[in-house]
Amino acid sequence: MGSRVTLACDTKFVPVPHTASLGFKTVTTSAEPRTDAPTATGAGVPEKPALEGLEDKWIERWKADDTYAFVPPATRAEVYSIDTPPPTVSGSLHVGHVFSYTHTDLIARFQRMRGKHVFYPIGWDDNGLPTERRVQNFYGVRCDPTVPYEENFTPPEKPDPKHELRISRPNFVELCHALTHVDEKAFEDLWRRVGLSVDWSSLYTTIGDESITIAQKAFLRNVARDEAYLAEAPTLWDVTFQTAVAQAELDARDYPGAFHRVAFHSANGPVYIETTRPELIAACVALIAHPDDERYRPLFGTTVTSPLYGVELPVLAHPGAEPDKGTGIAMCCTFGDLTDVTWWRELQLPARVIIGRDGRILRDRPEWIADDSAWGAIAGKTIISARESMVVQLQASGDLDGEPTPTLRKANFYEKGDRPLEIVSTRQWYIRNGGRDDDLKRVFLERGEELEWIPPHMKYRYDNWVSGLNGDWLISRQRFFGVAFPVWYRLDSEGDPDYDHPILASEENLPLDPSSAIPPGFSESERGKPGGFIADPDVMDTWATSSLTPQIVCGWERDPELFAVTFPMDLNTHAHEIIRTWLFSRVVRAHYENHSLPWFRSMISGFVMDPDRKKMSKSKGNTVVPTDVLERYGSDAVRWRAAKIRPGLDSPFDQREMKVGRRLALKILNASRFVLGAGAVDDSAAITEPADVSLLAQLATLISNATSSFERYDYTGALESTEQFFWQFCDDYLELVKERAYGGTDDSGATSARATLRLALDIMLRLFAPIMPYVTEEVWSWWKGGSIHRANWPVVEEIAVSGDPALLSDVSAALIQIRGAKSQASVSMKTEISLAKFYGTADALGHLQAVESDLRAVGRITGDVIWVESDGPIAVDVTLASPA
Repeated sequence: MGSRVTLACDTKFVPVPHTASLGFKTVTTSAEPRTDAPTATGAGVPEKPALEGLEDKWIERWKADDTYAFVPPATRAEVYSIDTPPPTVSGSLHVGHVFSYTHTDLIARFQRMRGKHVFYPIGWDDNGLPTERRVQNFYGVRCDPTVPYEENFTPPEKPDPKHELRISRPNFVELCHALTHVDEKAFEDLWRRVGLSVDWSSLYTTIGDESITIAQKAFLRNVARDEAYLAEAPTLWDVTFQTAVAQAELDARDYPGAFHRVAFHSANGPVYIETTRPELIAACVALIAHPDDERYRPLFGTTVTSPLYGVELPVLAHPGAEPDKGTGIAMCCTFGDLTDVTWWRELQLPARVIIGRDGRILRDRPEWIADDSAWGAIAGKTIISARESMVVQLQASGDLDGEPTPTLRKANFYEKGDRPLEIVSTRQWYIRNGGRDDDLKRVFLERGEELEWIPPHMKYRYDNWVSGLNGDWLISRQRFFGVAFPVWYRLDSEGDPDYDHPILASEENLPLDPSSAIPPGFSESERGKPGGFIADPDVMDTWATSSLTPQIVCGWERDPELFAVTFPMDLNTHAHEIIRTWLFSRVVRAHYENHSLPWFRSMISGFVMDPDRKKMSKSKGNTVVPTDVLERYGSDAVRWRAAKIRPGLDSPFDQREMKVGRRLALKILNASRFVLGAGAVDDSAAITEPADVSLLAQLATLISNATSSFERYDYTGALESTEQFFWQFCDDYLELVKERAYGGTDDSGATSARATLRLALDIMLRLFAPIMPYVTEEVWSWWKGGSIHRANWPVVEEIAVSGDPALLSDVSAALIQIRGAKSQASVSMKTEISLAKFYGTADALGHLQAVESDLRAVGRITGDVIWVESDGPIAVDVTLASPA
């Protein structure tokens, strides 16, 4: 049965469908302070509360009061420690980063209110290629280690990207430090405005002395235990940045190319292969087909000769060959792709590398090539030029069958590069990660089993990554700004380095830079001279330092007491794209150094997508700058939107959604002013009225649900239940009891309402506090001492009275009907009702009768009330009084 309205001047009934009337609640009601309500009595309650300025006010207050400082307790059980990614300060942030870091902060704030000593440090990732590129572009310089150091160097006033000034490595590093300090300040300001409750006194940088010491110490111990090693091996190489690239940094992209059908020569005629890289024919070491391929079985064990060069090559079988791809037989070159590396290693083939680190074909003719003219046609050329030359030569020799066929192939790129990677032979440092050892791989898969994953399905990403590793972790980079390897090499009488016997620094001398420090037994005058020494010229991959963040922040071998109460850490958080890099690398390092996981659980964020559900990225131009939305909508609104995304889920971003969060924050201010203006009654024993005890019964359920959600790391569920309760509190309960609370009397009914309002506000503010820290702290300060973020999380035991939660649910249903009827009649909500008939079950009517006086006040029912028992849902027929 729906609500019905009768106008006093007309006896016609106008039905309002029950389902439609649900929409009137938020349109026709308001919990804003009444214009005729008394001024708020709380001394700290402002006349016109506003969101503007709250961030600046509380950022400074929290800073001055050390609100989020970590004070080590006596036992590990009292601590909740969090490992969060050190942002790359030379990079750029978008709103997705803000959301992910906010998710961490929600948990930190909840655990702090639960009584835990929250250890929540933050750091900056300063070193690595992004910083170098930013310094180059910002100052217009380029590092050249051959240039001497210049005291008091000043970069160009007007950088010219086309004519970069070459400077020494020490000068370049100085500029890196100078610029990162500026960037760090901007990042700190941003994260403070977002409201991260980190302990800023524990701030670290990946290029700081403590981080360098730990990275170098851990590396030396890895070497001593044979977990790290130096090797000459095929290496993924970015020719633009002139540096090695690890498997975790690969980005497979579509790249235009062409298939070339090329004839190799056998005793029984041509053997055709199809390749997109004819320029590598000179690097070919074998032709390979699947062992079950009947077409090529007769060739296994025989040889063919390569076109143009006439090099004799074996025809071999390998299960990795694909019979249905191209002609079914492929050339193995050293090295065209990672499959070539696998075949080369497993079939123990020779290495015939023809591409140098500069991305060009070697100028000197290799010893296995006999024809000077054929080699001369490609020597020293770029890859593209050499490919074009090979096509011309193969066409002339008749070894190219038909024209090249255009195709789009997948090629590996460095994630920060724009040219396909090459595979060159270089000497690099590696850490064993199971990529070349199945037993070790199983160990790291077992570590993944030990870890608690939030959400659980993220474990599959970890398993897939570890299972798919095909090489050890390459940790050296041919860059300038980073953590140096604490290593030197002796030079023999010819001046050649002895790489088989590296000189390792002593731990007590760390941190050090081998380019300026001297190994024991040598003098500076022997640097770079035959019989002397040279420093390892490389730096560690940035992940080689970031992989030790738990050890860095927890004081590994620096502060044993801190380490004992914080490690292993309770929580690791970040987005899912760095499971393969940051998460896995920390598992590796903690396994070796601490024989454990670095943390007990990992909470993984999804991506924030643009409205078209595409991942936000700078290259796509679809990012949203965090400062824009923070300034426009406020930090609490941004955090509210972040909390709407559960762990692991991707979410499209629409700025308009921020308006809802801002509206909620403003409503908290205004509703709180209304509540505190009703009168200061803080005695829960005074709460006796049926509507009041019903509200508290619902509030007890809310506390239980929100707590359970947060304990499951479901901050979204906690927000949803709290927000739903709050709006119902404003739309229904406040409206129901405002006449009683503000009636100017001190009878038991008014006292009960006032006590209920204050207790409910107290609890709701604390439930909202982890998500909306600014507005809740502001309201708390109006009537409470200390910070709400150091207050206790609500517990059900705070509700000392018991009531029937269904009572207010029935009242809410009746109010919807009354409002719907007035809205249908297009009259003011203040219009009086001369007759009201309530329909419902006996229990429902009993609930309504218990609060009849409140119901009359909020509904402006001045005439008779009739109760009609029925089997259906609550419905109301009203007769509106005639206008005066």
